[in-house]
Amino acid sequence: MQTSPDRHEYPAHWEADVVLRDGGTARIRPITVDDADRLVSFYEQVSDESKYYRFFAPYPRLSAKDVHRFTHHDFVDRVGLAATVGGEFIATVRYDRIGADGTPASAPADEAEVAFLVQDAHQGRGVASALLEHIGAVARERGIRRFAAEVLPANTKMIKVFTDAGYTQKRSFEDGVVRLEFDLEPTDRSLAVQYAREHRAEARSVQRLLAPGSVAVIGAGRTPGGVGRSVLGNIRDAGYTGRLYAVNKALPDGQKELDGVPAHRSVRDIDGPVDLAVVAVPAEHVTEVVTECGEHGVQGLVVVSAGYAESGPEGRERQRALVRHARTYGMRIIGPNAFGIINTSPRVRLNASLAPEVPRPGRIGLFAQSGAIGIALLSRLHRRGGGVTGVTGVSTFVSSGNRADVSGNDVLQYWYEDPDTDVVLMYLESIGNPRKFTRLARRTAAAKPLVVVQGARHGAAPQGHAVRATRLPHATVSALLRQAGVIRVDTITELVDAGLLLARQPLPGGPRVAILGNSESLGLLTYDACLAEGLRPHPPQDLTTAASAADFHTALSRALADDRCDAVVVTAIPAVGEGPVGDAALAQALRSASAAAPSKPVLVVHVELGGLAEALSAAASTAPQATSDNPQHNAPSPTLAAEQLPAAEAAAESSAEAPEGAHLIPAYPAAERAVRALGQAVAYAQWRRDAAEPGKVPEYEDINEKGAAALIDGLLARGQGLTLGTDETCDLLGHYGVQVHRALPAPTPDAAAEAARDLGYPVALKATAPHLRHRADLGGVRLDLADEEQLRRSYTELTELFGAPEELRPVVQRMAPRGVDVVVRAVIDPAAGAVLSFGLAGAASQLLGDTAHRLIPVTDREATSLVRSIRTAPLLFGWRGSAPADTRALEELLLRVSRLVDDHPEVVAVTLEPVVVASHGLSVLGASVRLAHPPARDDLGPRTLPAY
Repeated sequence: MQTSPDRHEYPAHWEADVVLRDGGTARIRPITVDDADRLVSFYEQVSDESKYYRFFAPYPRLSAKDVHRFTHHDFVDRVGLAATVGGEFIATVRYDRIGADGTPASAPADEAEVAFLVQDAHQGRGVASALLEHIGAVARERGIRRFAAEVLPANTKMIKVFTDAGYTQKRSFEDGVVRLEFDLEPTDRSLAVQYAREHRAEARSVQRLLAPGSVAVIGAGRTPGGVGRSVLGNIRDAGYTGRLYAVNKALPDGQKELDGVPAHRSVRDIDGPVDLAVVAVPAEHVTEVVTECGEHGVQGLVVVSAGYAESGPEGRERQRALVRHARTYGMRIIGPNAFGIINTSPRVRLNASLAPEVPRPGRIGLFAQSGAIGIALLSRLHRRGGGVTGVTGVSTFVSSGNRADVSGNDVLQYWYEDPDTDVVLMYLESIGNPRKFTRLARRTAAAKPLVVVQGARHGAAPQGHAVRATRLPHATVSALLRQAGVIRVDTITELVDAGLLLARQPLPGGPRVAILGNSESLGLLTYDACLAEGLRPHPPQDLTTAASAADFHTALSRALADDRCDAVVVTAIPAVGEGPVGDAALAQALRSASAAAPSKPVLVVHVELGGLAEALSAAASTAPQATSDNPQHNAPSPTLAAEQLPAAEAAAESSAEAPEGAHLIPAYPAAERAVRALGQAVAYAQWRRDAAEPGKVPEYEDINEKGAAALIDGLLARGQGLTLGTDETCDLLGHYGVQVHRALPAPTPDAAAEAARDLGYPVALKATAPHLRHRADLGGVRLDLADEEQLRRSYTELTELFGAPEELRPVVQRMAPRGVDVVVRAVIDPAAGAVLSFGLAGAASQLLGDTAHRLIPVTDREATSLVRSIRTAPLLFGWRGSAPADTRALEELLLRVSRLVDDHPEVVAVTLEPVVVASHGLSVLGASVRLAHPPARDDLGPRTLPAY
């Protein structure tokens, strides 16, 4: 490592793992003096044409002087980065700071020349684009604001790298060379390009895992039983369409097969590529296996082996080493301690998991961090949702185990554009990067429903999960997820309930619900449940117990044709003596009526109707059932045989398939479950409509961004972080049009009187000691003091009640117009990012937790919804005849605070308390601001995988 005293310390924080365009990974790191041999070897593998493009002349080999130049950097004015796979260079990039005359320079010069060289075998993988993101971030950190590059016109690939990056740029042509100049300040377009590349790369990396052309199970035991042998059998029995291999180093010489599968002692012995390796060997042998896989060119790993971070500190370090080792070879990992992956597509039919059978094909993507919960979810979906009857199926399933590498974020990238997935269900015990998750969730939810249940909500994340620390309570994180369009549920039962509805039925156009059925009591229960969920139910229509299938058809058709109805809940109880024939007739009647009005959802609440729910679905899956040449591949698992299922579920095993395109109507065993799922669908549909017009972040002409930046820079020059004083707080907020009422200190009665004369009567006298601040209920505030006599009398009362002025810290403030007291806060959370919060002051927010949250930057539409989303919002809108508060002024205040925090990442906390919102205008009576130096890398930085 570089140690020369004239060099800056090695910048370890520039090291990063990245996902490339084809789904593989590479490591980006600074080049040091120790890399001379690697650089020479790398250059020897570059074609003559690529060398010519780099140096504008034939350049067959690097001289000793070249090697010294390209490996000795000061990490400020001269920086080189390399992309590596397997420890060897596959690409390099460097910049040299230059002055106005184009010669080498130092700061304050803010321009640098940049040049790339990519090994021909790795061109087209997006390596240069990733390197440009990282070298650009390094340059900004070192005070460089602009890059210049000279490129031969024939080098169209490199010109495209620069032009596609999205930066503001200029192009000129002189002396046969194209000169490109571009600013490094991130733009909306450059960020969009960066996110699009991230999406394509991460989606592709998951696609390589879920649809491999060949699979090797490493650790498949020689005798039946055991994890590896079970996974091997599950892959084989599912009818996997690719090449399958068994690997066990203890196989006897000469043994070529295991359970009919080609067997080898090492993955190196396999003649041909291996796309995916399922690793089921003891943890102490995994490193050796990863090395063999990497050297053979395996693209990804599913590690079902346990003994990692879930087992304690030693296992946690073993897990870090595993991830680092796999990334060295460009491989991604699901696990360790994973349950496995499933892909039901007839093109793949992969069951690389511990599940004994493949779930029915369908349109639901399922992600579970817990193997046990994954088993439960698969079982419930297989058995019509654990009492929620009607058949649905899974497109792909991922159980990530310890989530050391591939996470829910990566799988979301894949499902977003997967044509085989319509609904995403996720069980999460931790969110490693909430900021990124909410960004991806918002994009996914705009295209397809995303339903999430969180485990470990009230405690620490599971021991095996490495997650960023967050200071936000669970309720806040949930609110932010809902803002991103996530359908948040509390149990796996609700997860499946919502998934069944969203996978089968259209989204409701509003909250108006028609209720009809043959049970008055069940109809009333449904009506009450609708009110509890905030829906607007019509009075239930009782068809009486004598209703026939034709009566149900007529009533449902009429309800669906009613423009005042957005959804219909049908309640049904069994008719005595009709049996399966009546169930089938009723199901057909409901399905035919529903199909005639396909734009409105229909749900059924049934009470042990035997075959009704199955007849309603009347299909083996939500997509064609995969077939196999081997009959045993389609045989049900003994544990799920029909005779072991409840009667209502077993009946479905022999149900006939519905006509192509027929509606599948979800049926629920309880009104509350059906209505809760409907309520979630209504809220999600409304979010989709609102997301189509997200609003804008308004510009205010009186905002002085440059003045605020200069003030912040001057204040931070004092130290690493500080809470601003009163005058500094008022000055900073004033640059953003937020005026704070001055509060003058009153250490004595005379000082209080003088302050009141300066401010003008009437005034308020307040104690600001920590135990009395914002506690008017304790008597530490005196309001509407009209003259000096009242002021002095109140001052005496406060000191007699609470102690000496030194303890009270009294201040005098001019009275503000009466109104509703609210609190506005903004905070930078290390995991979630910048969050804006709003609530009423006092017990409403402190005791009841009635606070709403939005991610910054906040748009005008979001500010409007933020004000209205708290339970006590009616107090702002004229509750019980009171004067309505000026909510437009309040929304503007929220937007100004959002702009301040978004424009200046050094502002890490803002509190405005109280803010009195009157009938006309508002008054900010108290404010505090905290500053800190921003991190070297933020969400605008280059793409990286989580560090290990």
